[in-house]
Amino acid sequence: MVWMVTQQFAIKGKRRRIWGGAFLCWVLLMLVTPKISHSPNHHHYADMRNFLGVPNTLNVITSFPFLVVGVLGFVLCVQGGFFNISLPGEVWGWALFYAGIAGLAFGSAYYHLKPDDSRVTWDTLPMMIAFSSLFSSFIVERVGERIGLSCLFALLVIAVLSTAYERTCNDIRLYMMFQLIPCIAIPGMTFVFPPKYTHSRYWLWAAGAYLLSKFEAFADMKIYHANQYTISGHSLEHICLVIVPVLLSIMLVHRNRKCQRHL
Repeated sequence: MVWMVTQQFAIKGKRRRIWGGAFLCWVLLMLVTPKISHSPNHHHYADMRNFLGVPNTLNVITSFPFLVVGVLGFVLCVQGGFFNISLPGEVWGWALFYAGIAGLAFGSAYYHLKPDDSRVTWDTLPMMIAFSSLFSSFIVERVGERIGLSCLFALLVIAVLSTAYERTCNDIRLYMMFQLIPCIAIPGMTFVFPPKYTHSRYWLWAAGAYLLSKFEAFADMKIYHANQYTISGHSLEHICLVIVPVLLSIMLVHRNRKCQRHL
């Protein structure tokens, strides 16, 4: 009995050190890194062709798969019985994740019809909500339901504040870190905290698909040149990003709760 209590305190202490270290790293990065403003060419994409009177046609069209995946995922998540979600706290995180994905379809399409500073918030905010909800769902699964729900509400607040800070101060550091940290934390926590479910490898595949999408966005013009001006890297980024919720949906369908052994 004493051994079990000691182990619980040791685990809690380890968790506090991890979260404290992560927070200190974030504060340190904000202090030592200079302000990063939007590039003057931020709203200029490689493929800005106009088909059938729709500006930036491919960038707009490739936003709509988010709507299909987001709506289907939200309905199946709320309905229950199809996705293997055993904890009540997980439902909130996954439902908001799919809602954010569906909202991204409208926000991205609206922004790409006329890319400028006044519209970019509608593109970034749904993505930030999806990131917050997904990361909190991962924390619920790996760390605990209570801390996961606390992180959900905290991350949603930070997402709104980060978007407002980006818009007001023209500084994208918070936005960049908000996207980068889950990509590092999820693979790292995968090896630190044991999974409650099977098929946990889908988390790593989803993180890989996201990182690939960021590479495609970075190489927007180069990819456009390489494929003879057929499709740009930014449009491919949209397609690759859709793979993330698709992979996670497959995981939710096939996973099962792991049996816990009691010694």
